[in-house]
Amino acid sequence: MRGFTRSAAVLSAAAVVAAGCTGGADGAAGPAPTELRLAIGGESEEGYDPTLGWGRYGAPLFQSTLLTRDADLGIANDLATNHSVSSDGLVWTVDIRTDAEFTDGTPLTARDVAYTFTTAARSGGLTDVTALKEAVAVDDDTVELRLTAPQSTFVNRLVSLGIVPQHAHGPDYARKPVGSGPFVLEQWDEGQQLIVRRNDGYYGAKPAFERVVFVFTGEDATLAAARSGQVDVAALPSSLAGSPVPGMELVRVTSVDNRGIMFPYAPDTGRKSAAGHPIGNAVTSDKAVRQAVNAALDRRALVDGVLAGFGSPATGPVDGLPWHEPASAVPDNDPDRARQLLESAGWTDADGDGTRERGGVRAEFTLLYPAGDSLRQGLALAVADMLEPVGVAVTAKGESWEVIRTRMHADAVLFGWGSHDPTEMFNLHHSALAGTELWNPGFYASAEVDAHLDAAMAATDPEQATAHWKAAQHDGRGNGFGPAADAAWAWLVNLEHTYFVDSCLDVGEPGVEPHGHGWPITSGIVGWRWKC
Repeated sequence: MRGFTRSAAVLSAAAVVAAGCTGGADGAAGPAPTELRLAIGGESEEGYDPTLGWGRYGAPLFQSTLLTRDADLGIANDLATNHSVSSDGLVWTVDIRTDAEFTDGTPLTARDVAYTFTTAARSGGLTDVTALKEAVAVDDDTVELRLTAPQSTFVNRLVSLGIVPQHAHGPDYARKPVGSGPFVLEQWDEGQQLIVRRNDGYYGAKPAFERVVFVFTGEDATLAAARSGQVDVAALPSSLAGSPVPGMELVRVTSVDNRGIMFPYAPDTGRKSAAGHPIGNAVTSDKAVRQAVNAALDRRALVDGVLAGFGSPATGPVDGLPWHEPASAVPDNDPDRARQLLESAGWTDADGDGTRERGGVRAEFTLLYPAGDSLRQGLALAVADMLEPVGVAVTAKGESWEVIRTRMHADAVLFGWGSHDPTEMFNLHHSALAGTELWNPGFYASAEVDAHLDAAMAATDPEQATAHWKAAQHDGRGNGFGPAADAAWAWLVNLEHTYFVDSCLDVGEPGVEPHGHGWPITSGIVGWRWKC
């Protein structure tokens, strides 16, 4: 049981304290525990520096952000007391609260905000601040964030980027962070546990727990810890969430954490990427094949079978979010429609071997997934089974990410994405980003879609931005990256994140969670309370 060996004494003590929540031998309720133990994965191996990407999923815990999202994904103030955007979209002005201090007692000012955004922009970290031209502290409590071009999604940087202190942001900061958030990092035993304590100087509502311990365990060890009462919250995959755990309740959280098939969009002409990797696929470059796959798949069966019911069918990358376009979806579980699309495009099974051909090319492709990911493996194998009856042969193959990166421009890949930020839509589908890192690996290209994505990013009116995000998926005139048009992907399922939670712990109503990196459930941890 990795992660429990060095802290066995602490675990034992925690179990005793937790038992006190339900009452002693005489049945009287004891005091509520002051320590919370979480086994929710997500150890940040790079450390806890927001300028390098920490905190972009969930909450940075040790640092504060300018803005935050409520459970309905609405924007609310945190460090900011007000923010505005210039009419040309180039200047974001933010007023900062004056009662926030870092845990070393130093006041947090606009200079720290300007420093944080400037450093994040220069670091090339996982929080994308590349649109920033400069950040200027106008006075102690006002900062101007000046952009190189309008970016409607820049508000998400104000939500996700934790503010660091200019005076204490050194080389070892990632492992010894100083911030103004609700918690302070006390101890980090890498690969085993992270211990944090309540920041009693925090300007906001104080957490109910003096200390929170994050234990880093594999799935089986996490389940064992939950069953033995050693943790208060345990994150487990759907495959392990079906059996009840005594003393704990299963909490199912809706997410936009999706899984989908990325199709190589370009034809195979022998072209190579800058890194020398092959680009293009003779089968998936045909729109009829991509549309047929989308029509044939039974997504409800994927949810019920592979996800054990813990999820929902996916029609696109942003299902259920304000910028989702429902008209981009197509009816699925329709093999007759899939056969009709293939026949009309000239894909026929002339030799009777069960796989269609056209011009000497068989309707077959390889579907790669990360080796060791049992969920994606299950989805890939199920997809292959569903497509065989319509005459499309799929070979599901698990590979390392190193291999996938060399093949993803030429072979279909089962990816996972999902964000509260529509920038992800832009990155996955804009032709200018084709082949950049993991963005648009299939080299999808559409002038109409590019125009809508560019307009969405440049819009200064949120409603106009949303209209263009929707039109990029389906514009009502046959254009769009969604299944009803170009079918650049076949989106499969949206996961439900499943947590076993101590029956005495109230975690409130979790909001829609993004892709499952980090600790998304902790975005509401300040409001968690014992209820018995």
